[in-house]
Amino acid sequence: MRVIAEDGEQLGILPTKEALERAEQARLDLVEVAPNATPPVCRIMDFGKYRYEKSKKEKEGRKKQHTIVLKEIRMRPKTDKHDLETKLKQARKFLEHKYKVKFTVTFRGREMAYTQMGRDLLNQVLEDLKELGEPESPIKMEGRRMIVVLSNKS
Repeated sequence: MRVIAEDGEQLGILPTKEALERAEQARLDLVEVAPNATPPVCRIMDFGKYRYEKSKKEKEGRKKQHTIVLKEIRMRPKTDKHDLETKLKQARKFLEHKYKVKFTVTFRGREMAYTQMGRDLLNQVLEDLKELGEPESPIKMEGRRMIVVLSNKS
């Protein structure tokens, strides 16, 4: 197997027993880096320290990662003006915090005959929030629900 020392120096191709002895003399571990290579490549290193540093890097990467939060606001086609204002106020807060907001109008029973009322309601929402958010896609019907997703304008 090809052996690389802890300082990155190539020790050449050594038998397994000799490579293990060198690692033991240095009080380090013999770690197989590339098992599919011919001959396999091993490195003499402190494996515990390597794992610790790797986990630190992953943790640091997760800190900088930004997750997208989707908030949902549910309504019915006959949602009253004041209730709508309350929901719009909440949506403004969500959009200011850079969250996506999903507006859902649910239809029950005979309300399916009046889907235009739901579309008008969602158009009103889009009109009221156009300074803060923009729709990701046009209003669409999914079964008994009419949906539109707003994302922050920035």
